[in-house]
Amino acid sequence: MSAVQEQFEIKFRLPDGTDIGPRRFPPASTVATLKETIIAQWPKDKEKGPRTVNDVKLINAGKILENNKTLSECKSPICDFSGMTTMHVVVRAPPTGKQSEKRAAKKAKDFRCGCAIM
Repeated sequence: MSAVQEQFEIKFRLPDGTDIGPRRFPPASTVATLKETIIAQWPKDKEKGPRTVNDVKLINAGKILENNKTLSECKSPICDFSGMTTMHVVVRAPPTGKQSEKRAAKKAKDFRCGCAIM
């Protein structure tokens, strides 16, 4: 039995078809940790990179992975992370001026009526 903990080898497929990685992650790594790695390693020559973990969605085996789940918890019979695993990265587009105005107006309205949404 090896003292070295099993690690998952993962590469991240960006929307333009290029990859980040592969990198090795321990089973206890959270999806949020993977997203932080993506943000840190995002190619500098690419426009519209994510700024926060909430700007990124990771998809594996057709499932959107939740930030608070560990890699161990994401394993399934369909996706066992054996060998190299490719996760697809989806980046939320930054809000346009009109979208920001609509959100601000909605928040102001919700605040005035005493039903602020958290």
